[in-house]
Amino acid sequence: MKKEINFYPVILAGGRGTRFWPLSRKKRAKQLLALDGKETMIQQTLARLLPLASARKFWIITNQDLRPAIAKQLPRVPKNQLIAEPIARNTAPAIGLAAFLLLRQYPSAVLGLFPSDHVIADEKRFRETLQRGIKLAAAGANIVVLGIRPTRAETGYGYIEAGGAYQGEALRVRRFTEKPDATKADEFVNAGNYFWNSGMFLWSARTLADALKEHLPVTATLLEEIAATFGTNRFPATFRKLYPKCENISVDYAVLEPRSAKGEEAGNIFCLPADFGWNDLGSWTALHEHQTAKSSPPEENVMVSSGTFLLNARGNYVHAPGKFVAAVGVTDLVVVETPDALLITTRQQAQDVGKIVKYLDEKKMTKLT
Repeated sequence: MKKEINFYPVILAGGRGTRFWPLSRKKRAKQLLALDGKETMIQQTLARLLPLASARKFWIITNQDLRPAIAKQLPRVPKNQLIAEPIARNTAPAIGLAAFLLLRQYPSAVLGLFPSDHVIADEKRFRETLQRGIKLAAAGANIVVLGIRPTRAETGYGYIEAGGAYQGEALRVRRFTEKPDATKADEFVNAGNYFWNSGMFLWSARTLADALKEHLPVTATLLEEIAATFGTNRFPATFRKLYPKCENISVDYAVLEPRSAKGEEAGNIFCLPADFGWNDLGSWTALHEHQTAKSSPPEENVMVSSGTFLLNARGNYVHAPGKFVAAVGVTDLVVVETPDALLITTRQQAQDVGKIVKYLDEKKMTKLT
């Protein structure tokens, strides 16, 4: 990568990861858990990006509950660049604030937006793809999204419809579609020019700031005012006062959809097809599939335990560290034990685990959330 491109990774780490309850909690969310290896998800996110940017160039957008733990897990990131939102306002205000903050200090900055809880199998290829995307983002008022080639008709992801080729492997984007039904998802996969939206984007700080001013003007004004106080003693109070007034909206709805509506040529949105072993680990089911796929030889059951006895047991995920686990005649179960809770579900129903957290919130059972 050319040295004159100032690349700043922005990691969004404010989610609760409710579908990983009871392991994931308000102050120990999914991104702070070591679900796939010894390092936590957010530590892995930082590590795979460090060859492209030093730790002092990272910005983390999180919340008050998680900031102390993230500071401990990422000691190399400057503390004033761990931004804790006073209230959740979705991805558009979060990444928008980072854009306005960086624009004041580094007008030529190129931002990368990265979720804090994804798995990347081929990190070398991941960085090579990013390097191409960073150059494209720096070349003009361009927005670059990493698109994952779909392997199935998944209804839980957003889709990118790609158009004509641009400068090699990049493709112009025609439109974004959020989480289609099963019939539509099947059509998209069969069409061959649709990609899963990975949630990873690249753009210059100027491009994003201008897009927000055009498509989300009230929120953009608020974010610009907040950013103007950064580094002063007025920042905390200004942040608390103005940020809750920002629109609660994703960057997909706020910027990408209206921008793509301008047309394939005028939108200046580009998709880089990515093939680096991506998984967003969205549920216990996804974690089971990921763990079984990477084991050699492939294992039918995933057991986090001190020992196991398995008899006619298939497709199970059991998390009971320090316990001996015996599974007899059971299929496709998910069992997760913590000191204060026990989850029992099936792999087919694991997407509904977040409803448990909603129930606990409604009942004000805060010790379990």
